[in-house]
Amino acid sequence: MELKDKTVLITGSTDGVGRLVAQRLGAGGARVLVHGRDATRGKATVAEIEAAGGKAELLVADLSSLAEVRRLAEAVRVRTDRLDILINNAGIGTAGTKRQVSADGYELRFAVNYLAGFLLTSELLPLLKASAPARIVNVASAGQQPIDFDDVMLTRNYDGVRAYCQSKLAQIMFTIDLAQELRATNVTVNSLHPASYMNTTMVRQAGITPWSSVETGAEAILNLATSPALEGRSGLYFDGQRESRADHQVYDAKARQQLRTLSLELVERPSPKSKERHS
Repeated sequence: MELKDKTVLITGSTDGVGRLVAQRLGAGGARVLVHGRDATRGKATVAEIEAAGGKAELLVADLSSLAEVRRLAEAVRVRTDRLDILINNAGIGTAGTKRQVSADGYELRFAVNYLAGFLLTSELLPLLKASAPARIVNVASAGQQPIDFDDVMLTRNYDGVRAYCQSKLAQIMFTIDLAQELRATNVTVNSLHPASYMNTTMVRQAGITPWSSVETGAEAILNLATSPALEGRSGLYFDGQRESRADHQVYDAKARQQLRTLSLELVERPSPKSKERHS
C-alpha cells in the first residue's frame, strides 16, 4: 500500500510493538495518530516519528473508560476527514491474579482488550467507509479461550490468563462478524497473533522471559495493514504472517451473535459514575 497521504490510528502506540508499528508507518509516509494513556511517552513517540521526517499527532485516552473511547473517536473525527488504517493494538496482559473492573464496572481485560476496540471501531466506521479502500487490524493472540456467556465478566474463579485469552478470542469473533457486515464497502478487517512473548512491557510484567522480538510482531501487523496481497481479503485470522485457524468458537455464528448482542448492550449501558451523577 502507498502510505503517502494516508492517515493511520494505532491504539497503544506509545510502547512496545505498537510504537514500532507507528514509527514504521510514519517512516513510510503515513500521517500517524499516536494513542496512549501516558502523555510523556506519547510525546516522545511523536517526536521520534517527526525526527525521522514523518507526521504524527498524539491522542491521549484511557481505554478502560468507554466515555474516553468515545472522546478518542471524536478527537479523531475533529483532526482528520479520512482514516485509511485503524489498528486496535492496545491491551492488558495476563499479569495479576486479582479481578479488576473498568470505569464502567466490567472485567478489565474484557473491557480494554475487546470492548474498547469494538466501540472505537463502531464509532469510526463512517470515517473508514468514506476513506475506502481502508483496513482494520485487530491485534489479538494465539492465547484463546471460549467465552462462557453465563459468566462473561468472570465473577467466579477469576484467573488473569483466562480473562486475557477470553478477551482475545472476543476480538477475533468480532473480526469475523464485522467482515460480514462490511462486505461491499471496500473496508476490510483482519486479526492476528503477531508473535509469541515479544520483548514488551506486557510480557515482562507477566514474569515471562521474552523469546520473540517486537520487530517480528511489527512485521506481522504491517503485513495486514499494508500488504497488497491482503487487498480485498477480510475476516481472516493470522498467526504471524501465516493465515491460520482460531479457536472453534470463532466460527460459531450463534456465539458471535451472542457476543454482538452483549457488546451493544454493554457499550450503551450507563456507567456507575454516570448513574451517580444522575441520582
